[in-house]
Amino acid sequence: MLNQTYLNDNLNYTLFPWLKQKGLKPIHLDHAEGIYLYSKDGKRYIDFSSQLFNVNIGHGRSEITNSVVSQMEKISYANPSFSTDIRGKLGKRLAQITPDNINKTFFTLGGAESNENAIKLARIVSGKHKIITQYRSYHGATYATASAGGDTRRFAIDSQQAPNFIKVENPYFYRCPWSSSSMEECGERAINNLDMVIQYEGPDNIAAIMMEGESGSSGCIKYPPLYLNKVSDLCKKYGIIFIIDEVLSGFGRTGKWFGFEHHNIKPDIITLAKGLTSGYLPLGGVCVSDEIADHFNEKSLPLGLTYSAHSVSCAAALAVIDIYENENLIENAIAIGKYTDKCMKQLLQDHVSIGDWRNTGMLGVIELVKNRETKESFVPYDAKGNELGIMNDVSAKISELGMFTFTKWNYIFIAPPLITTKNQIDEGLEIISKAISIADVVCE
Repeated sequence: MLNQTYLNDNLNYTLFPWLKQKGLKPIHLDHAEGIYLYSKDGKRYIDFSSQLFNVNIGHGRSEITNSVVSQMEKISYANPSFSTDIRGKLGKRLAQITPDNINKTFFTLGGAESNENAIKLARIVSGKHKIITQYRSYHGATYATASAGGDTRRFAIDSQQAPNFIKVENPYFYRCPWSSSSMEECGERAINNLDMVIQYEGPDNIAAIMMEGESGSSGCIKYPPLYLNKVSDLCKKYGIIFIIDEVLSGFGRTGKWFGFEHHNIKPDIITLAKGLTSGYLPLGGVCVSDEIADHFNEKSLPLGLTYSAHSVSCAAALAVIDIYENENLIENAIAIGKYTDKCMKQLLQDHVSIGDWRNTGMLGVIELVKNRETKESFVPYDAKGNELGIMNDVSAKISELGMFTFTKWNYIFIAPPLITTKNQIDEGLEIISKAISIADVVCE
């Protein structure tokens, strides 16, 4: 049963992210197992977005607990200037699953820290200062990473945003900024736009281009064929460091170890977090090319964090990677992704409010629209509160029917843990189908 005292303690003594604090009614969790969450009042929720796209191996895995306890019995914390067995083991494992030009990792405590430090490295190594990113992207919530990303929640700090971040349009074919007739054409125009921006900003000023390995919370915007390849070509042409943010799309989420592997490229820097420990403990990483690592052979590395390479977090990460490999979760992501795509074909027939379905592996989003022909959204860009209108009702219905999943504006995300079965996909899509029926009623 729900103990109201503990819920009140949450509300009275803690702050909740991204929300106005008055009137909150959070789900008060008791425990979680597999792909299910259980609240204190006894209700079960199917977790259809792996919490924040991070609990890839599912909840309640005793292997992680055992690994963490074993490490804590040896040593829990070591000054990052010390070496430990567990740190070396994790570093070597990451070198084995990243491209052959990347063999060293600087460990952080999360995605924002990973991207923050990647930006620092790019500027230091290149001697240049500007960073190019995309408008529809999310790279974190520190001053630098919020300024780098295009998420509208940065507006609250816009007056103090970090300088020298330049944004370009995404090749978002469903809503192509250039009204392209094909995904390939949209991609080509996006590359031309990027090249033009590089010229406007001065190639000799640009330290890095930073893009997500696969678009996530901004709408799972699929890259057109060869788009990232051509971005990589531009980086090589102008001597620009290519940073790929794999914080959300890494560790099997897209049916590959990393999202960029769908595009046959080799970035200079890869940033990690989320699926690295599957959310069991905080940990992130900045994986760098041999060329960047060699830059600091005779120079001091100007990066440091108290909890870098935290021994217990490293132990959790190794145990998580073992599960990915031993249980073939990346292969399961491919199979379940294909099954979800098949099921969505029926939902597209059943629901006139579904404008688009975009998915790679187990990273997908349903985009709802008032009218399929005009693609008019149910909500304006950056809608919030009462502006969300019918989408508030859709989200409320999803929760009422026993599902937690990430929703944003007119997006419903489908990114359950990689252990999910076909039957559980059916269970989740049935809930989503009932919720979407609310939107169908008001379609034009």
